[in-house]
Amino acid sequence: MFEFKKNFREVDPESGKAQRGPKPNLKKAKRISTVIILVALALVIANSCWFTIQEEQQAVVCTFGQPRAVTEPGLHFKIPLIQTVTKVNTTIQGLSVGYDEEENYTDDAMMITSDYNFIRVDFYAEYRISDPVKALYASEDPVAILDNIAQNCIRTTIGSYGVDSVLTTGKNEIQANIKQMIMDKLEVYDIGIQLVNISIQDAQPPTTEVITAFKEVETAKQGKETALNNANKYRNEQIPEAKAEADRIVQDAQAQKESRINEAEGQVARFNSMYEEYIKYPTITKQRMFYETMEDVMPDMKIIIQGGDGSQVQQLLPLEPFGAGTNTGTSDTKREEGNNNE
Repeated sequence: MFEFKKNFREVDPESGKAQRGPKPNLKKAKRISTVIILVALALVIANSCWFTIQEEQQAVVCTFGQPRAVTEPGLHFKIPLIQTVTKVNTTIQGLSVGYDEEENYTDDAMMITSDYNFIRVDFYAEYRISDPVKALYASEDPVAILDNIAQNCIRTTIGSYGVDSVLTTGKNEIQANIKQMIMDKLEVYDIGIQLVNISIQDAQPPTTEVITAFKEVETAKQGKETALNNANKYRNEQIPEAKAEADRIVQDAQAQKESRINEAEGQVARFNSMYEEYIKYPTITKQRMFYETMEDVMPDMKIIIQGGDGSQVQQLLPLEPFGAGTNTGTSDTKREEGNNNE
């Protein structure tokens, strides 16, 4: 440092005044510093010309106040100092309604049902950014708008159901109605947010006594459903057996019907054949029918044919059946002789 000053300000020993020494190479130093500054500036500018979009992101590039969405992931170019880039998370995100981060009920959880009962209900909504440009520029805080819409739709829907439905059987229907109502309003507002799902996390009456009573009611309903399921199971088991028994009875009746019809037709055919014989030989046919009938009534009966004067036994004859093939002619002849003798 001393040497540098000595070169520029040497003191004259006679006059005692400082004399001007040789000038340093200031131009070269300025050039080096300028180059360094330009290189640094170029690096900064070059680094600001590129931006990267991840898989779960989308970007909005704004050029002189005109936004444009960039949805494809990867490395993209932008004009430094002219274009600005804002990245937006497009994954599914959650929003709690009615409880805080410590899972405690908030004032928003207290609601009133259609039968004028107070109840605490909390929900969990899932949403995603569907349009990054609208999500950034259509409203100041789209998530807050979604929260307000959800609370409005929840209170409107809960107020149209009774407390029993909210606590027990109507949860699925309530969730579906609230979801559809929120989706309709988001479509009207068009703020770039899409509702994925909303579900009831918990629903409880405000006091312990009421909670206990509702739990007992729920237990009774479950018992009722169990009894109904068992009854339906028993019915499903018994109905096939009863149908099978009914089919068997119908089949037996049908078989008996056909048997009776066949028997009747056989008797009719037999009667017709006998009638034909009767027309040919009326007297003989009557006698044969009489004898056969007597044989059926008294199978051990023996017929004694007497003479005309009744004083002397002529012959003792066992009668042959009407349909027998042996000695039919002899029997018929003997019967005719007996009739003649009578």
